[in-house]
Amino acid sequence: MRLRFKANAIPEMKENPKIFFYPRDKRGKWSEVFGNTNPIYLEVGAGKGDFVIEMAKKHPEINFIALEMNTNAFVIASRKIKEEELANVIGLIDHAEDLRDIFGKKEIDRIFINFSTPWPKTKHHKRRLSHPRFLNIYKDIIKDSGIIEQKTDDKDFFLDSLEYYKEFPLQILEIDYKLDMEKSIVTEYEKKWRDRGKDIYYCKVKL
Repeated sequence: MRLRFKANAIPEMKENPKIFFYPRDKRGKWSEVFGNTNPIYLEVGAGKGDFVIEMAKKHPEINFIALEMNTNAFVIASRKIKEEELANVIGLIDHAEDLRDIFGKKEIDRIFINFSTPWPKTKHHKRRLSHPRFLNIYKDIIKDSGIIEQKTDDKDFFLDSLEYYKEFPLQILEIDYKLDMEKSIVTEYEKKWRDRGKDIYYCKVKL
């Protein structure tokens, strides 16, 4: 469902010091932004921020960055980040295609791709966040032996993603065709699909 346009989303987020609209200025300096040398985990396509915020609560020893281009969705994440007063999570407004301009070489330790758009038409497959086009980008910003984790409710997209990983090649560490709720941070979006009886697919791969 398309989110209703929120006219005040951008002004509101610009007042939040944890949200960066010009993240390229911080390229290679994200540890300085956090004020420590803890590992940095990146969620690409963070939506309303439920996943990254829950992860930040559970893992205060890790820094989390949420990347999203849809300001209508991310204004909700911005509010949550502010309300929770978490020192280890920040948000970026930008595009996944431009991650090389946002992060320096090997600056990221782990990447999450949660319920990204499956782009089912063949002509649109290059837009998939698991496609080799993006894997080449991730390879530049993630550390050697860095981890990528993916969750989706779309089986065809998931099976195609596994092939992308094998051909790249990446080492597949874990595959789950029916992810148990106890092993997952269940966001509002994920709960919607689980309530409809849909399976959740998960994999973990390593560069």
